[in-house]
Amino acid sequence: MSNDKQLDCTQAAGDKQKTWFAELRREVFEQHRPYAIINADTPHDLFHVMGVPVVTNQWWAAVVAAKRLSQDYLDGMNALGFNESLCRYCSIGLATSKIDLGERAPWGGLPQPALLCARLTCDCMQRVFQQWADLMGAPFFALEAPGSSVLPARWWELSRERWAELCEPERLDLAVAELRELIGVLERISGRAFDEDALRAFLQRVNQQEEYFEEARQLIVDAPKNPVRIGEQIINVMATQWHRGSEWALEHARRFRDEVKARVDAGIAACPGERKRLMWVGAGLWHNTAFYNAFEESHGATFVWSMYLPFGPDWYIRYGLDDPLRALASRVVTMNEVLHNPPYAPSWIVREAERNRIDGAVVLMPKG
Repeated sequence: MSNDKQLDCTQAAGDKQKTWFAELRREVFEQHRPYAIINADTPHDLFHVMGVPVVTNQWWAAVVAAKRLSQDYLDGMNALGFNESLCRYCSIGLATSKIDLGERAPWGGLPQPALLCARLTCDCMQRVFQQWADLMGAPFFALEAPGSSVLPARWWELSRERWAELCEPERLDLAVAELRELIGVLERISGRAFDEDALRAFLQRVNQQEEYFEEARQLIVDAPKNPVRIGEQIINVMATQWHRGSEWALEHARRFRDEVKARVDAGIAACPGERKRLMWVGAGLWHNTAFYNAFEESHGATFVWSMYLPFGPDWYIRYGLDDPLRALASRVVTMNEVLHNPPYAPSWIVREAERNRIDGAVVLMPKG
């Protein structure tokens, strides 16, 4: 089994992340530029447009997992009396600020942020982020997660053009009001005035970026054999999504599409002996991405699908940007639900399994 990278753009994605890490460390850790700690399903776009650097909670948890420190932090939380069933993916960040691992701590630990922001999508989220904010001496901005009364199983048929109908006017009204309040906070942090036209242009670039991913996704669906391992799909997609709306992200999405197309046109398969096609359901296995290639030689089984590539085109794209803040609110107000909750998530996963000719699924079941 070879774990060598098969795409040139994968190296470029890694290089971009290293450059970003260096810039973040210099500006935030050394020069103390105000930054925010935010959850993955919050409106990153506003922070980018307002020039406020962010550390994403789930990305930070992935960094900890990649360094194989998660269990040390969780053991520390257990020793402090925290519930052992606490959501691990969302609570690792809090643990890194409560548990002192000395020199082993990633980057020496996070500095004090100007703001923490999360949506209240589960029972633990408010307590986790409020304790984290109190510990770090920073305000916590909570976004509500209003329940849906419209639950179309085939939500992806509505999300691009009919998002106002899908997300319901009253839910959008609440989300927009909260985003306007958040903008006021970001204006004070950044010293910059909000520019609606800048947000509209940003969201237009996000649409273009996701359209490239849509083309790459369709190329993978139509190819006789899987042209790109999901480990490399995830690296390229997530590096781009963290920087979405930037010119680099737009160009990298195009480059990824082009390289996938070149491999398909040349008949190149990630696993030439492919006999079985697998899908990975759940969060990425950040501490051991080589697992995705583990069954290629022994069983001819290749992981074809994870949520990271197809979710962007199906949920991020918003056409009709006359009111860009409302369009952004529609993406935020139901993001976690379409990824995880029935009927949204199961119907989407079944549809994706059928499209990708999947033989078997591996489902990640978190302990907490």
